[in-house]
Amino acid sequence: MEQRRVFQRRKVCRFCAEKKDNIDYKDIQTLRNFVSDRGKIVPRRISGNCARHQRVLSTAVKRSRNIALLPFTEER
Repeated sequence: MEQRRVFQRRKVCRFCAEKKDNIDYKDIQTLRNFVSDRGKIVPRRISGNCARHQRVLSTAVKRSRNIALLPFTEER
């Protein structure tokens, strides 16, 4: 029996493509793209970020949560 190989295209880091070094914790619109509807930070295998930018992104999300720009959990 012949097996088919399914190749999925590798996701490109959005911040590397835009050549952005810093991710601002006050930029809520950008951060919301990387937070799920439950309020969790999206992992890099799903978001496509590189490891460096994922670390910076998670720090920015945590900072914006601390000063109440982003919610910690979903609203019920």
